[in-house]
Amino acid sequence: MRKVSYKEKESSYGTAKLSRRGKTLTIHLQYNGAYGMGEKFDSLNQKGHHVVNRVEEKFCFQGDKTYNPTPFFWTDTGFGLYVDTCETTEFDFAEDEIRVILPESADIVLFSGTPETILREYMSLFGPAQLPPEWALGIWVSANRWKKQADVEQLLEKLDTYDFPASVVVLEAWSDEATFYIWNGASFVPKADGTPLSLEDFDFSDSPWPDPAQMIRQLHNAGKRLLLWQAPVYKQLEPGEKPNQQNKLDWEEAIKQKLCVCFSDGTPYRIPKGKWFPGSMVPDFTNPAARESWFGKRQYLLDMGVDGFKTDGGEFIHSTDVTFCDGSTGQQGVNRYPRDYTESYRDFIGSERVLFSRAGFSGQHTVPCHWGGDQQSQSRELASVLKAGLSAAASGILFWGFDIAGFAGPLPTPDLYRRATQMACFCPIMQWHSEPDGGQFRDLMSGAEGNNERSPWNMAQIYNAPEFLDEMRYWHKLHEQLRPYLWETAKRCVKESKPILRPLVYEWPEDPNVLCCQDEYLLGNDLLVAPLLEENAHSREIYLPQGTWTDFFSGKIYAGNQTIIIDAGDKLPVFTRNGFQMKNDGYTRNYF
Repeated sequence: MRKVSYKEKESSYGTAKLSRRGKTLTIHLQYNGAYGMGEKFDSLNQKGHHVVNRVEEKFCFQGDKTYNPTPFFWTDTGFGLYVDTCETTEFDFAEDEIRVILPESADIVLFSGTPETILREYMSLFGPAQLPPEWALGIWVSANRWKKQADVEQLLEKLDTYDFPASVVVLEAWSDEATFYIWNGASFVPKADGTPLSLEDFDFSDSPWPDPAQMIRQLHNAGKRLLLWQAPVYKQLEPGEKPNQQNKLDWEEAIKQKLCVCFSDGTPYRIPKGKWFPGSMVPDFTNPAARESWFGKRQYLLDMGVDGFKTDGGEFIHSTDVTFCDGSTGQQGVNRYPRDYTESYRDFIGSERVLFSRAGFSGQHTVPCHWGGDQQSQSRELASVLKAGLSAAASGILFWGFDIAGFAGPLPTPDLYRRATQMACFCPIMQWHSEPDGGQFRDLMSGAEGNNERSPWNMAQIYNAPEFLDEMRYWHKLHEQLRPYLWETAKRCVKESKPILRPLVYEWPEDPNVLCCQDEYLLGNDLLVAPLLEENAHSREIYLPQGTWTDFFSGKIYAGNQTIIIDAGDKLPVFTRNGFQMKNDGYTRNYF
């Protein structure tokens, strides 16, 4: 690893020749694949692509946009590069050269070696990966339709009735939708000047959440943890929205104490029209006073037992003409803001709780965990989010998941739900997530009419297929059986700075057959997974790299270095490597 000043006109590093003219750095080298660049939805191998490294919210069909970029890549030929900047960079991955458009102040970090070596050295620039608690590797259930305590109690009943395991419950529609830290319907005396509210300040008698502390105890007694949804805004209430005195006082405090991001003239920055939360101000997490105020208001949630937060959004800096408390500007803030946001929450909650974050930037491995953002319930979106997960892994993100079969638009078909559930079973985080009835994006697309819940039991009911519930239970319980393997893998991966989901090229960069393989992956060292990505597919072509591979479900043994066609029936192709086995608990066959 070597840091190079951008001002060097010419240099060499291994077989790569570097030269610059103006703001353009050109790397001359022979390569067949370039990997990394953050969570990329369009392709795992970025050769032939133009990449803009800028945090951007894109609702569904992300294409070349990403919530979570990084100006870092590695190649199959043992060369890697990171641009040490938070400003926007552009990369052209051409045939025999790579061109990078750089900001004036950027240094460049060069790497050489195997993908494992390059990725480990890149991650070391930001600090070690953080290991979440073991329970985070269980099954997550989430919805934007659970709006009262009775909904959570009903969820627990259904999980028990239908015999489905779950470790994490994520509530989105829990708050007053004005402050995002007060339970909806709670009565209290508003407090000014940043004075935080405590649990004793609230009266929940008329709230749809009559006793949230008791609800959390009930969840914990049932072996489940609770995460609450968050967005980093001082919300601008919409026309017709019920006035909220605490929201008004928080606004006044933020402006008076300059706790929010401001324009260069000192006036508060507001999210522009046409974006999410238009007119809202944004907290400045580079300001210690802002962090103290922001998290002081949320401390009572931890005190009552909340186990973490779904840190949504963060792609909220849409102007370069802003300044932050630490002196940085919007040039850096567009990309850096979601990292400041999630790192601040990470420091607030400590190591025994978790975040579930959508947006981020370089070094995001220090903030577990992440999910792949918004997708519609379509097969092409499943293929897209798999590319995102693999490129995120190639960029150092260890703990990642996605919404099973998407969450937006009409309900998924049973087959899409089946294939997405199977793939999620073999991911670090397995989660289904639901919209409200009819969909929350009615202005963009129609949702399912009447009942939009993407729970396994609702899918079985809507499609009048009771046997579907048994089939989905199998995959949920299989993921639970995998948890000891995932936990041991997670601890080892954190220690060794290795991804859990691994593109095949990470392990076999010298094998030309895997350079563009973006529909298979390793889960840890020992499981090769080949999801079914097309509607009603039961068979597919699979490339098996070097080694000996055992079909997890049939026990049939295959030699590596060959392409085979597998008819998986109602399952998905999974193989164990070189005879690896895991103790059989009687639920699945002993082909681990």
